[in-house]
Order: sequence, then C-alpha cells, then structure tokens
Amino acid sequence: MAAEPTAQESRSRDLDKLLLRPGNLVGPTFEPGPALRDDLKEYGRVLVVGAGGLGCELLKDLALSGFRKLEVIDMDRIEVSNLNRQFLFRLEDVGKPKAEVAAKRVIERVSGVNIVPHFCRIEDKELEFYSKFSIIALGLDSIEARSYINSVACSFLEYDSDDSALEETIKPMVDGGTEGFQGHARVIVPGVTPCFECTIWLFPPQVKFPLCTLAETPRTAAHCIEYAHLIKWDEVHSGKAFDPDDPEHMKWVYNEATKRAELFGIPGVTYSLTQGVVKNIIPAIASTNAIISAACALETLKILSGCSKTLSNYLTYNGAEGLHTKVTEFVKDKDCLVCGPGVLIQLDTSITLEKFIDLLKDHPKLLLSKASITHRGKSLYMQAPPVLEEMTRSNLSIPLFDLIGKIPKDVVHATGTTTKNDKKTSCLRKLRVVFKGVDGIADMDTAGET
Repeated sequence: MAAEPTAQESRSRDLDKLLLRPGNLVGPTFEPGPALRDDLKEYGRVLVVGAGGLGCELLKDLALSGFRKLEVIDMDRIEVSNLNRQFLFRLEDVGKPKAEVAAKRVIERVSGVNIVPHFCRIEDKELEFYSKFSIIALGLDSIEARSYINSVACSFLEYDSDDSALEETIKPMVDGGTEGFQGHARVIVPGVTPCFECTIWLFPPQVKFPLCTLAETPRTAAHCIEYAHLIKWDEVHSGKAFDPDDPEHMKWVYNEATKRAELFGIPGVTYSLTQGVVKNIIPAIASTNAIISAACALETLKILSGCSKTLSNYLTYNGAEGLHTKVTEFVKDKDCLVCGPGVLIQLDTSITLEKFIDLLKDHPKLLLSKASITHRGKSLYMQAPPVLEEMTRSNLSIPLFDLIGKIPKDVVHATGTTTKNDKKTSCLRKLRVVFKGVDGIADMDTAGET
C-alpha cells in the first residue's frame, strides 16, 4: 500500500505538475525537473510592492507557489477599515506597519519561506535595492507609485548598438490592480512589451471638481473633503505643502471636511472616504483581489521558470455581471521616454554637475526639478536626506565628464519631480549623455535635445 503523502508533498503536488513535466506550451529555456524547483527556492527573489488588499494575497500566493525569498515594501500602517479585505491583519494589529505584519503572518503559515519587510516609501530605497530582485510584483492602488516603480525597473535596461534590449538587463514586472468587481493583471518586460508609461492612457483622468462648487455650493461629501484639502489647507497653512502620507495632515482635512459637511447638512464624510478622495484610492473587494492575485502569481511563476508561455500581455477581469475575462496584446511605444534607450543629451566636457542638473529643469522632454544624479550605482549628487546632500555637495562644481570617469558616452540616472496633469510626481529618467569632441564624437543631429 502506497505511503500517505506528507503535508509538504500534498501542498506542492499541483506545482510539481508544472515544474517537473514537459509540455507543449513551455518557454524556450524550460528544463523540467527537481533542479528547477530547487533553483526557484534558492535563486528566485521576488519583491512585492504594496501590502494592502492585493499585496496580502500576492505574498500568500507567491509563498505557496514555492518561492522562498520574498521581500515586501509598504509605507502604510494598518487601519480598522482595512480589516474587511486585508485578511492577514487582525484588530490587534491596528496601527502597526502593514509590511511587517503581513510578512510575519505568512511566515507563520507557510513553512520554509523567508520574507523581509520594509516599512518605508518606495522612493526611499536606492536603485541598488531594486536591482537584486529577479522580478517585481506590484499590488498598488496608485498610478504615481506604479509609474515610479516602472521607471526604476526600466532604468536597469540597456540597449545594444542596434537599439535592441539586452536580455541580461531586463527586470520583469507583474502588475495587478482592482476596482470593485473589476481588475487587471499585466506582464511588463521592459524593452519587449509595453511598459506602464507606454499605456498610461488606459487609466482615466482623476475626477476634478470646479473650485466654485467646492467653495460655494458643495453637494456631496467629496466636495467637502476637497474643499478642506484644496482650499482650506492653503488658507490656514500658507506656504506649507500638504503631505497625503502624513496622518496628522489627513486627520486635519477630515476634521475640517466634517465641519463643512455639518454646515451644509451633507452626510457621509468618514476618515476612510477622506483618504480615498485625497489620495484617489479606489474601492476594493476581497474576491476580486484573490482572482487578480492568482493571475499575477501564476505569471510570476511562468516568467521565472519558463513552465508556460506568459500572458500577452494585459488581462482584464469583470465580475460585476456574470464573469468576463479578456486578454489584449498592447504594443510597445518605440519613443517611450521610460523604457526606450533613454533621452539623448549632448554636453560639453566642461559642464559641471550643477549646470547639468539645471539643464534638466528646462529640457522639453524632461522638465525635471530637484534632480538627484547617479552613475552605475554611485551617487553623484543626492537632494536628500540632508546627510547625503552634504556628502555629495562638493561634486556640484566638478564637470560631469570627470565624475563619470571621462567616458565619451554613457548612461546616468536622474531622480526628481515632474509635473503631470497639474500634479507633481516623483520620477526616474534614464539619460544618455554624449560629450562633444571626445574620441571623434562630433555634434549629432539631435533635434529637440540639449
């Protein structure tokens, strides 16, 4: 009589069917066998960005899919309103960092998995941090955060002389998103498939309210919240920027919105709604999160193992009336500023780093302010934190040509802020700098370039 399978064998049974057997839809590099399963455990490093409703599901699914080296990054703390759909959290966890609690709960339930939490902003991490991962899985509810991580992943991308992406520099991403009973899962392979920026038009513009309505005739709870956010804040805190990630700032807006709602007899202002309006947070349903997370986890497994062809390249799900799924293959934008070869900038060898940073402010394709500059992982100048700014300040007076080792042409990365749809956002741009008159490099035909 055959021995009963152990709990671990039972758990990996379906996974083994994918990794241990050949098939007709596998990738070109797929080699089935126990060695592949062991390699995923040993070398497959996955970063989960976001530990909310979708992020919790992703952590759980990836751990149960055989990945043993996971990390998760999230800047938020747990709130009572999270508990109805973010299943890793309990009432006693309210106020604690999401990333830390989510990692702890999955480690408790899945034996052998190691999850490192990071309670911080995604912008606080250096490029070197993101470079160590095999793939990045996104469980975000913000367009700005997606755009930033997309630019980070694309910054590692290098091209050959024919402007073809070098495979060893590709940092793949899997992105999921949900809104009510709808959701999407997409595969982003920089340089091969369209990146997030290539298809930014897929996201509808944020709803904007006329200021006259907010100031004079509010009719909804959202009007009261936006009045406190856009008008009252500036009146009371003249010159002080509103930080949507500061709990004290958000609480102030909520209190002011409540007062205004009471004045006009408008119900419905809550703290969670205030967060949703100010930060443009979309509603979430647990079952939709689970479905989209499953699709994302499967694509992650397919990309790293080659056990099947990957999604091509955008899946949409609609469960509002019945169930409908569709896969659409979008096309890469060859002129994309983010996943393309980079913005070409011609410079004299005498241009100092400070002058170079000033040029980025007025460059028609960049309009990048408060830029921090890195070259091959080395910080040439950092705007923040103050200790790094002080350490790198002396480089501002040195020619960029000297700082990068007098190389005639190379790639540098600039991180700063740009304005998009009247809103300042963090971004990272890849810049191809070419120094004129060095090693026979003559002026190039770069219309519109600096």
